[in-house]
Order: sequence, then C-alpha cells, then structure tokens
Amino acid sequence: MSTAILTGQPVPGSPIEGDLRSLGFDVRTAADAAEAETLLAQVPSRERVAVVDARFVGHVHALRLGLTDPRFPLAAIPGALTAQPAARQALTRALARENSATGTTLVDSLADRLTEAVDAPVHRPELGSLVAQVPADPQARNEARQAVAAVDDEAVRLKSAVKARDGFFTTFCVSPYSRYLARWCARRGLTPNQVTTASLLTALIAAACAATGTRGGFVAAGVLLLLSFVLDCTDGQLARYSLQYSTLGAWLDATFDRAKEYAYYAGLALGAARGGDDVWALALGAMVLQTCRHVVDFSFNEANHDATANTSPTAALSDKLDSVGWTVWVRRMIVLPIGERWAMIAVLTALTTPRITFYALLIGCAFAAAYTTAGRVLRSLTRKAVRTDRAAQALDDLADNGPLTELLPARLSLNAVVAALTGAVLVTGCALVWGAGWQTVLGAVGYVACSAVAVGRPLKGALDWLVPPVFRAAEYGTVLILAGRAEVNGALPAAFGLVAAVAYHHYDTVYRIRGNAGAPPAWLVRAIGGHEGRTLLVTVLAAVLTASQFPVALTAVAVVIALVVLVESIRFWVSAGAPAVHDEGEPA
Repeated sequence: MSTAILTGQPVPGSPIEGDLRSLGFDVRTAADAAEAETLLAQVPSRERVAVVDARFVGHVHALRLGLTDPRFPLAAIPGALTAQPAARQALTRALARENSATGTTLVDSLADRLTEAVDAPVHRPELGSLVAQVPADPQARNEARQAVAAVDDEAVRLKSAVKARDGFFTTFCVSPYSRYLARWCARRGLTPNQVTTASLLTALIAAACAATGTRGGFVAAGVLLLLSFVLDCTDGQLARYSLQYSTLGAWLDATFDRAKEYAYYAGLALGAARGGDDVWALALGAMVLQTCRHVVDFSFNEANHDATANTSPTAALSDKLDSVGWTVWVRRMIVLPIGERWAMIAVLTALTTPRITFYALLIGCAFAAAYTTAGRVLRSLTRKAVRTDRAAQALDDLADNGPLTELLPARLSLNAVVAALTGAVLVTGCALVWGAGWQTVLGAVGYVACSAVAVGRPLKGALDWLVPPVFRAAEYGTVLILAGRAEVNGALPAAFGLVAAVAYHHYDTVYRIRGNAGAPPAWLVRAIGGHEGRTLLVTVLAAVLTASQFPVALTAVAVVIALVVLVESIRFWVSAGAPAVHDEGEPA
C-alpha cells in the first residue's frame, strides 16, 4: 500500500482524493508542514509515500506518471512529489528543513518546495499535453479545469504506451492495434510478465510446428511467429500503459526475444531435416551473425554514450538525414530490426522452404551488419571522442576474458583491434584449412596470446569497441567451422546448442551493464572459461576425440555452461538488487 499526504487548503468538489485512491494510495490530510512531518513518520518505511497539494488540478495519468513509476526513487510533477523507500530519508530531511526554516517563501505549494529542497535527484516525467497545475486563484483553477477537459487523458496514455523509436513494421503494422490489446490486458489484471511468457510459449509452439517439416506446419509456424511478435510488442506497451516495470520483467523482456528467435531457427532446421535437407549450418550461421550484430551495437553504444567531444561529420550527416522523413524509415528498415526480420522469416517460412528462409536471413543480416558497422567505423574515425574509464571497463566486461588471458602477460604494444583480428583470423583460418587437427589447436593457442595482447591495456582507442564483436565472431565461428568439418550427424545441432548457451551468457552480460548493475561475477566468467578458454577447449576436443565422440563432448560442454549461467542469471534477475528497468532503446 502507498500513502499520499494531502497538504494545503482543501478545495470543495476536488476529485484529487478519488484520483489518488484510484492509483492505490491511502490518502491522509495535513493542515501544515509540521503535521505532514508527523504523518510521514507514521508511514511504514517499506511503503511509497507522496506529498500532494490539495489544490492540484490535472489528469489522472499525469499523477500516475509522477507518482507510481517504480523505476525512480524520487519523482515529481507540479504539485506532487513521491519517494520510494530508498529515498525516504531524503524526503524526511527536506521536510524537517522546511519546518525549521523561517521567513516567507515565493513558492506557495509545500510539495513544490520539497521538490526543490530535496538533496537527491528527482525524476520529472515528460507530460506533453497532460495538465498538472496548482492554481493560485479561482480563475486560474477554472482555466486549468478547461485545459483538462480539452485533452483526452486516455488517448494520451495509449499513445505513450508505444515505444518512441521503433521499426517501420512495428510502428505501422502492429502498434496501431497492439496498444488496444495492451489496454485490454491491463483492464483484466494481466501483467507484462504474463504477456511476455505467452509470447515465448507461442514462439515455441511455432518452432514445434516448423519442426514437423510439413507445409501445413510451416504455414502455422509463420502465423504463430507473427502472433508471438504482436504479444512481444504488447508486453512492453502494457508496461508503459500501466507503469508495471519490474526487475523480473527486465530480465524476461531482455532475453526472451533471443530465446524465441533462436528456438525458431532450430525448429526450421529440424523441419528441413525431416524433408531430407540439412540446414543446420545455415541455422547456426544465422545465429552467429545475428549475435555478432548485436554485440557490435552494444559495444559501440557503451563506448560512446558518455564520451566527451563526441561529435563527428558522419554523425552530423546522419542527424541531417533524420530530418528528412522518408530517410528515417528507410534507414530503420535496412538494418532489419526485429519486426522486419520476424515478418520476413514468417512469410518465407509459410511460402517457401527453410533453406530459402535462411539464405534470405543471412543475406539481409549480412547487409545490415555491413551497413551499421561501416557507419560506426566512420563515426569513430572522424570523431575526437575521449573515452571514459567506465566505457573502457564496459568494453572489457563485454570482451568476456577468461583465466588464460589473465595469466598471460601482454608484453607487445599492439593495437587492440589488430591483435584481436590477428587472433581471430589465426584460429578460424586454421580450422578452415586443417579442421580437427593439432595445427588448429596451435592456432587457438595463438588466439589466446593475441587476446591477451588486445586487452592488455584499457580499451580507449577509437575502434576498440570492435574487440568484443571480433572475439564473439572468432569463438562462434570456430565452433561452427569445426562442427561443419566433422561431417557427422549431431555435430552441428550440438554446436548450435553450445553457441546458444554461450550467447545467452553474453546477452546477460550486456543487459546487466545496460541496467547499471555491473558485469556478471568474475567467478562465473572464470568457471566457464572465458571466450579464449572455450575456443581452445573446443579445438582440443576436436583434435583428441573421434568424429562420433565430438558431438557428445560439445553437448556436454553446452549443458554445463547453460546450467551454470542460467542458475546465476536467474538468481541475479529475481533478486532485490537487480534494476527495475524496461528497454526503450534501439529495436533489436
């Protein structure tokens, strides 16, 4: 239960008490600041508390945005201030100072005075056309009421439920109706987590339909994949519509998209195998390419979002293009975000074959990866950004360095990207030429040494954000090549499982960093070997085991990594210490 303390002179006929109760607040009244301080002390420390001016005039959704968002310890709108338990002491100190102050004040509203006096950051939500005022006289109050009546509160709430920046397909083909589905869910008490889980189950059923290998199964799979995407949009819109942001929801929303997509790839590969067509290499290649694309995005953003002098002619040109409406949508579509990608996969699954679907996916993702990476390289080369220590640490965490890299001294003074690329080419080149041979093991040893050189110094260079994606490409690519060269049943599916388990760990790392919760614990990274340790292990297994034993070993490694990573990840994301956030960034 939350408590709202109404302060100031009550206004006959004001709906403020009813509005606050509709938002879940227990309403108490205080005649002055001293009585408000007394009431504040009586509220249990584990509860949210708000101080609201009794003369407040505004939309209920303005109050909802200002007083119920769980992501911010302190938040305020004109005439109202709220504090979660973590910020209670800051509010208490501000109210104590208010009571001990003498003299007159230019601000009549106690809530507004506390907002200015509190000694902690206060979130002020964007209200747009919503009204939130504390009128000083009857005429101003009448004008404020007319302004409230002129704006449809529910229409604004529905519009704000849609993510501000999204892809073309999502914006024009899904969001126009999914927002109403979100409202339907909210009115029936459904939570975003329940909708997220329904989206996952729908995608898994779609994957099972694709695995049948029949035309009817492929058609059903395409339809269900689109339905899963609609539900995927709905869960975020429901969270924004009802402000139901949660710790668990952040984890579910961040990881289930990848689980759904990669499970669907596996379903397509199984369905193709039933028809006599082995496309496991294409499925694994698509997963590798898509994951590396995301790591490029994450690394670049982490390296630059807090850099100083962070401008460049390339960035200026991009901003100029964004001012031309049609170019915005073209540029969003050609990077093949999740909406366009899933729509393409769904249609091609229903109308063509898994092989054609994967060919189209690989071509589209390869073009998108080349386009985005080239643009970011140009930006990095033309800007004079100064990287922060925090950015360098984030890149080091994304690199996923294991114990072997830590043990080797980095004595060579070599550019980090050059060193990483040298190691990646060495190990993947040896795998391509010699396959499961000791030459490849030696190539993996060289990769370990190059990795140590690459991360031997802080990653603050202009292109050092490329180091983590190069490591991902080297590790995943080595697994793909060796499994493909094994030419034995089960090798590629086992490799698919191994890469999926490791990729989950890398996505988990990304979302912890983006939630300002830090990287996974060092013991976890060491326990699963780091990127260089896993790469070396796979090459050794390929060299010492027979072709029939290799898939079994890959499966065992995948199971161990998946168990260790999932247990720690679930423990973290359901714990009280994880951040209550919801992704509002670029469409994945």
